[in-house]
Amino acid sequence: MTDTGSRYQSDSDVAAGDALKFAETVKVFGDHGTDAWVFDIDETLLSNLPYYKDHEFGLEKYDETAFNEWVDKAEALALPASLNFYKELQKLGFKIFLLTGRDECQRAVTEKNLKNAGYSNWERLILTGESDSGTKAVVYKSKKRQELEDEGYRIHGSSGDQWSDLLGSAVADRSFKLPNPMYYIA
Repeated sequence: MTDTGSRYQSDSDVAAGDALKFAETVKVFGDHGTDAWVFDIDETLLSNLPYYKDHEFGLEKYDETAFNEWVDKAEALALPASLNFYKELQKLGFKIFLLTGRDECQRAVTEKNLKNAGYSNWERLILTGESDSGTKAVVYKSKKRQELEDEGYRIHGSSGDQWSDLLGSAVADRSFKLPNPMYYIA
């Protein structure tokens, strides 16, 4: 995580710290419980900063093909504050769900990247499928959270770098917005 200055890391630390304080107040009912936390992946758990550095930090027009080539390398680094928070949630007994706008065809490289960055033991990795094509992010993520609730999970917390990760329907009891100075998704 270089070239971002201290403010980005500081803001990330504050968001993760506030989320942990909240998580510690939740009574979690062990390994077989239904207490859940939902994370976005890009710029929430993994940093794509090397990609954006190579593409002038968003001054270049977004190129989906180039970004997918970056994703396929599985080289994104963990955001330190998020990785620490993720591990603390595991100790507290939360079921962790990863809800991303990445495509189903990127499952293997996403799992590899997450594991290489230090993430493990998530309950489920949810990626977009053909039926999600053209769906706005807030609608897609709301639908997937609703499916989790319909399965009986209680979504106590949610962490994401975009408002579309956190808003809509079937929202968490508390949501925590991480900084993202590079792009906005509706």
